[in-house]
Order: sequence, then structure tokens, then C-alpha cells
Amino acid sequence: MKILGVSFGGPNGANDSMCKEALMGAKEMGAEIEFVHLMDWDIQNCTGCVACSRSLVSGKGNVCTQKDELDAFLDLMLDADGIIFCTPIFEKGATGLFHTLNDRLGPRMDRGINAFATELAEKTGGKKPDPRILKDKAVAFMGIGGSDWATKVQVDCGMLALSPAWKIIDNVTFSWSKNIILEPEKVAAARNIGFELAKAAADYENSKYIGEPGVCPHCHSRNFFLDPESTHAVCELCGIEGDIVINGGRITFEFPEEQLGHAHDTMSGKFIHAKDIQVNEMKNMENRKSEEYKNRVEAYKLFIQPTPPPHKRQ
Repeated sequence: MKILGVSFGGPNGANDSMCKEALMGAKEMGAEIEFVHLMDWDIQNCTGCVACSRSLVSGKGNVCTQKDELDAFLDLMLDADGIIFCTPIFEKGATGLFHTLNDRLGPRMDRGINAFATELAEKTGGKKPDPRILKDKAVAFMGIGGSDWATKVQVDCGMLALSPAWKIIDNVTFSWSKNIILEPEKVAAARNIGFELAKAAADYENSKYIGEPGVCPHCHSRNFFLDPESTHAVCELCGIEGDIVINGGRITFEFPEEQLGHAHDTMSGKFIHAKDIQVNEMKNMENRKSEEYKNRVEAYKLFIQPTPPPHKRQ
């Protein structure tokens, strides 16, 4: 059993320290451990070229046009049975590097799209994506902030687990934690997260979420897109639609059971999404061949050119 710890913070700071504390807990559980300080790695921004999604839905494997160190990091994640992610809290949410990882892994790691692509490749003789993407994995998140501005970080973290359908064991926020390494209760909590993650990875089938319950009973999110004209709401993380209800002074989120089949973190919901992507990508690829499309793109190019950055100016 292997547990990977990933820190998005500065070198030897609070995030590195608490990530290592969690790894200590995992080691106590008998896990083999590995630590990555992701700021040391060359992880470039996603360009939005959609080569990954197009290759998957056309039976050509799982590719990325960026030539950096993401694939090497991806190998570490795919080989691990459990992963602990530790991110600083920037402006209420996760860091830019964390969002970059989300962007780069979104379509490439989507379990539904990869399952769809595997079936397609088997039928057409195409290239299958890495089978490790379809394996179960337990993950935990720690967001560490210097104040109480932290209302977005849990859903940011949950998004990273959404595409690959990783099971979240805990998703905790440590507010007012600039000096967390000197706060025994929080340090102990970090170590316990690692211990529980390793335990979950060792017995995945019986593992469960151990964190504080959220408002959404399905994914534990507390973030919702609200309809100002009614009680209708959409969970920002899992996408389930339902209604906000107040019972006994407590806010609850209620939804019809069939919504679970459309949830973004269920395989049924992911297959719906994969088929939608296939239809849209194939349509877009066909449209790009038309003269009308080419003429419109050319008209936009002629209308105005982007201001060049300083390093490209003569």
C-alpha cells in the first residue's frame, strides 16, 4: 500500500509540514510513503487545445500536447493507493497551481470518459487509455489558511477528486493556521487524516467519509448555485439539483433520488457527460472544416490583433 503526499505550499512551510505529518500517520498504519513538493515541478498551464478529450472520444488514447513534467507526476499519482493533498488558501480558495492541476487533469482523468474511451477502443481497435485511471483511489485534502477567508477551498479541493471519481475520506480547512506547526490539536488532526487515509486505502470497499458533514448529503459540499426566484439550488460540486429547505432552523438540501444518476461524481453521470462531449467534439471538428466557420474566424482575426507582451515586441 502506497500513500503519496502532495504539498502546494512554499518549501518547508506549513503545508509541507502538515503534509509530512499526515504521511507520518500513514506510515504508522503501515503504508509506504512518498512526498512531492509540486512547486518544484514543471507543470504548465492548460492551453485549452482539447486534444485530450478529442483523443479519448475518438479512440486514440489519452494525450496532452504540453511537454512538461505532468506525466511523470501523473505516474506517481496513478501508482499510489491514496493521496493526501495540502494546499495554502489564496483568496478563499486553493492556489493557482492547484487550479492548474485541476485544469490539466480534468478531461484526461475523467473516469467516465476514460471508461467510455476504453470501450470505444476495444470496439474499434483503437488505443486504450492507461487502465490505472479506472482504479479506485482514496484521497484527503487539507486547506491551510492564515485567516478565516476560506469558504471556497473545500469545493476547489473536491473538484480535483471529481473527474477521476476518487473517494474523499476527509476535506478539512484549517483557518487561522499560519503557525499550525505549533498548534498540537491541529497537528494531531493532520496526522490522523494520514492514518485514516491509509486505513481507507487498505480497505477501500468499507471506507467512508470521516470529515464534517456538509449541506449536500451526497458530496458534503456547502457551496450552491441558488435561484433567486425560488428554493431551487444546484450543488456547486456534484451538480445535483434540488431545493434548499429549512427544517428546525437548520438548512438542508433535498433532491429527488433520480438526480443521483446525473451527479457529476457517479459513473452514470459521467457516462452522460462523456457522450455529450463526444457529440459536441465531433460536431465542432466537422464545423471547423466548413467555409463559413473559416471565414468567421478570419474576420475576427482581421478585426483586431492582441497587444504583444513585452518579450515579443521589437
